[in-house]
Amino acid sequence: MSVDLKTKWAGLTLKHPVFVGASPLVDDLDSVKRLEDAGASCITMRSLFEEQLVADQLAAHRFLDGPADAFAESPTWLPSTGDFALGPDAYLERVRSIRAMVSIPVVGSLNGTTPGGWLKYAKLIEQAGAQALELNLYDLPSSPEVSAADVERQQLDVIREVQKTLSIPIIVKLSPFYSSLPAFVSKLEHTGVAGVVFFNRLYQPDIDPEHLSLERTLHLSDRSELLLRLRWLAIVSPHTRMSLGCSGGVHTSIDVVKALMAGAHVTQVVSAVLTHGAGVISELVKGLSRFLEEHEYTSLDQLRGNMNLARCPDPSGYERVNYLKLLTSWHGEAR
Repeated sequence: MSVDLKTKWAGLTLKHPVFVGASPLVDDLDSVKRLEDAGASCITMRSLFEEQLVADQLAAHRFLDGPADAFAESPTWLPSTGDFALGPDAYLERVRSIRAMVSIPVVGSLNGTTPGGWLKYAKLIEQAGAQALELNLYDLPSSPEVSAADVERQQLDVIREVQKTLSIPIIVKLSPFYSSLPAFVSKLEHTGVAGVVFFNRLYQPDIDPEHLSLERTLHLSDRSELLLRLRWLAIVSPHTRMSLGCSGGVHTSIDVVKALMAGAHVTQVVSAVLTHGAGVISELVKGLSRFLEEHEYTSLDQLRGNMNLARCPDPSGYERVNYLKLLTSWHGEAR
């Protein structure tokens, strides 16, 4: 028996639920073709950043209109445009090139937190051929005067501003740090967002005690990161009709199965591809198909969400009582 692996993702029909998340894998067109040949069901572009676009706009304004010292302070808070792999124009051209080369859907990506002129690129990405847009809402409030409500309100404003101009679906990629993640996801659904991805991976700086400096650290994901995604997918999925994606910690076909059981419609992979090559995609898909056949599932719909908060045999495992049971049952000795 062959199981149909097709799935819906934010209005797009994908041949299976495994595809490539935002990453440098799209920087080389040959790499993109290898990903499609390996069976990827969708390609997500790496992000254009708000800071990048604002810096580009300031540079153009300074060149065209302003005196030499008009924006003297801007380099202190904006990164150099040379820090980014693709400038705005090159990014749009890359979207066009990938769309012309592959037969699978291509999703554009913007990363930012505040409403503003940089969001005009959402429409330009659509015009370049992207079939959906992923908004990465990664904010890092550092002022005690900024409340959780302020952060959420600003992010919803960004989404509403983008929605004014786009006809393609909007997908929101979230961090796990919300006072009430289910409530915020509900607000996203009411704005008309088509899909939500759990979660953006946040990179933490390390401290160099000898040189009194901060060090940038980049670690690829491992399977332990999947647990946080499973928990929130399982909690949120019974309460929303939006498409749900899992990003982070997906390295084996069983990880794909777990994400779907928790309620995901798709899984994004990056670290597994960077570590093992594009061929890992076909291994994940074959393993998923084999699991479904061996356990006599007739469709992904039958599998999806069967271990979420509403349907699993022991829903307390996702809630506070699990924390209580784990801590009170653990015993250890000092050595």
